[in-house]
Amino acid sequence: MTKQYTLKELRRFVDHTNLHADASREDMKKLCQEAMDYNFKMVAINSVQSKACAEFLKDSDVHVGAAIGFPLGQQTIATKVFETEDAIKNGADEIDYVINLTEVVDGNFDYIKDEMEQIVKICRDNDVISKVIFENCYLNKDQIRKLAEISKEVKPDFIKTSTGFGPSGATVEDVKLMKEVVGDTVKVKAAGGIRDVDTFIAMIKNGAERIGTSSGIKISEELEKLVSDQGTIEI
Repeated sequence: MTKQYTLKELRRFVDHTNLHADASREDMKKLCQEAMDYNFKMVAINSVQSKACAEFLKDSDVHVGAAIGFPLGQQTIATKVFETEDAIKNGADEIDYVINLTEVVDGNFDYIKDEMEQIVKICRDNDVISKVIFENCYLNKDQIRKLAEISKEVKPDFIKTSTGFGPSGATVEDVKLMKEVVGDTVKVKAAGGIRDVDTFIAMIKNGAERIGTSSGIKISEELEKLVSDQGTIEI
């Protein structure tokens, strides 16, 4: 079943991303200005940039999305909890955290659930959107399914395919699998390797409701060429 979207609606799918280790304050200012110019939903940044981006975006409806436990997820729960609280205190109103992949590989899903519950509770208590990054490139389908089942129970706002720093990023197959498990209970974010309009549209067709990308401007300009005489795009 297809749906008609305006260009403005599709731009709001985009989490405009700069997670480079050497990103300067000027880079952050540029990222935020671009997000405002194109009316993207969020800027995705390392948590240390939360305060600066909150200042740059204070008069806009663009969200500040802090990456927690990034990019490996190899921190204790207490460390991730502190980083989450600190990012929120500094102006983040969305949190994208990376699960502990070691515990997934070892089959310790009680740990994963505990970690998720603690971080999601902090976000919920502070009226902040929570996203759980699986990093699917390291996981098999049963592990992805199990993580989605836990998420369906804990109810973060989103589950997310990838950090963009692994050996591969989002795939349509994984987006479809994640969405099939969580249904309408949790939303799905696709991220990693989404650099053109065809991939962007494919992710949305298969259930993604947010797209993390550093190519948002390029994709937006490609989408603009597809707008019909009625001002919409069918996806």
